[in-house]
Amino acid sequence: MIIVTGSVHVRPESLDEALRLSLQHVHRSRTEPGCLLHSVHHDVEDPNHLVFLEHWADRHALLAHFAVPRSHEFVNALAAVAAEPPKMEIYEGAPLAL
Repeated sequence: MIIVTGSVHVRPESLDEALRLSLQHVHRSRTEPGCLLHSVHHDVEDPNHLVFLEHWADRHALLAHFAVPRSHEFVNALAAVAAEPPKMEIYEGAPLAL
């Protein structure tokens, strides 16, 4: 499984637009093959900070997601309302049975 985390600090006057863009992207991404989880979260300690969590079945599914033109459009639109550049980290992992 591939795990992607991302975050962005948006300008206060752009928060509503950032939330709209983010939810639209999340809902669309969930329909893509190999998407196991795709969500956006509002940081309760910083109302202008959004956090993204994604789980993908494999590297191929994630690369296909990155190749979707609307994914590029989302990144560009979100960067336009951001107070600083968005951040993203990608991990490979497997669930642990405890």
